[in-house]
Amino acid sequence: MLTCDHGASRCGCLPRRGVLAIAGAALAGGVRAQAAPHRIDVHHHLSPPAYLDAVGPQASPPTRNWTPARSLEDMDRAGVATAMLSITTPGLWFGDAAQAARLARACNEYAAGLVQAHPGRFGSFAALPLPDIDASLAEIAHALDVLKADGVTLFTSYGGKWLGDPAFAPVLEELNRRRAVVYTHPASAACCVDLVPGIPDPAIEFGTDTTRTIAQLLFSGAAARWPELRLIFSHAGGTMPFLIERFEFLARDPAMRQRLAGGAVLPALRRFHYDTAQVSNPVAMGALLKLVPASQVVFGTDYPFRTSEEHVRGLAGCGLEAEALRAIERDNALAMLPRLRG
Repeated sequence: MLTCDHGASRCGCLPRRGVLAIAGAALAGGVRAQAAPHRIDVHHHLSPPAYLDAVGPQASPPTRNWTPARSLEDMDRAGVATAMLSITTPGLWFGDAAQAARLARACNEYAAGLVQAHPGRFGSFAALPLPDIDASLAEIAHALDVLKADGVTLFTSYGGKWLGDPAFAPVLEELNRRRAVVYTHPASAACCVDLVPGIPDPAIEFGTDTTRTIAQLLFSGAAARWPELRLIFSHAGGTMPFLIERFEFLARDPAMRQRLAGGAVLPALRRFHYDTAQVSNPVAMGALLKLVPASQVVFGTDYPFRTSEEHVRGLAGCGLEAEALRAIERDNALAMLPRLRG
């Protein structure tokens, strides 16, 4: 059991000297001095040429400057064996359904080529042309059956609708039938773009939109209805850990509570997985690990927006026991992605 300077159990902290010792060892020896590459990064973005052409000036410098070689270089510095590739915001939808379908196919074919060209180094979470349902169902079949993608990517919202909305039911039904791994990435909802002058949306809105979609999946009954979905939420579930009391208060209403998988908030949340991207610090990880066991947490870096080394060092300072750290960095993802065992 973890203890901290305050004497509280499972605080997520270590005594100060323990934290300094771990952090010092990581910094002094360097990440590369650790064991052979073993980590699996579930939150690692790619920028196919077709995607850059479609996004145009909206593409951020990290997105524009991405290359496979730079991904591999970053992975090698931090002992990352495999990175699961996914498209980042703004996604594929620019108001033209035919364009979105073509773009999804091009991005998924490109990712499949990288998986083939670099055996064991890359996996793929396929992009879908949502909110077009029929085209998304077609792309699920092509990506999973033909390209052998490892799962799919969903954004937390599309056109002011979150993932628990009935509009997305056919897609979730099919993914549930396939027991698919579904990696989710936040977006800036249409309601809330550029709300705070001078503060980019990802700093606040991304965590909030993740929480919106978790809440709707729970309280709409969608998560209970499709129990075979293997959902991964970015950034430790966004602001969800800090709103847990509000979720549990909401669940006092019998009508709300009966929609929850397991009949309560915590059992429902413990069926999801959460990645470590941009939350590899004792405060965020401590909050998350009070709600869910380490078995539900997977390693993510948000490359190319952050580096793998930053996340390895950050997790090393979170006071995790060696077994839990190994599970987060590799074993939990491996259980969902058995192809990587080879």
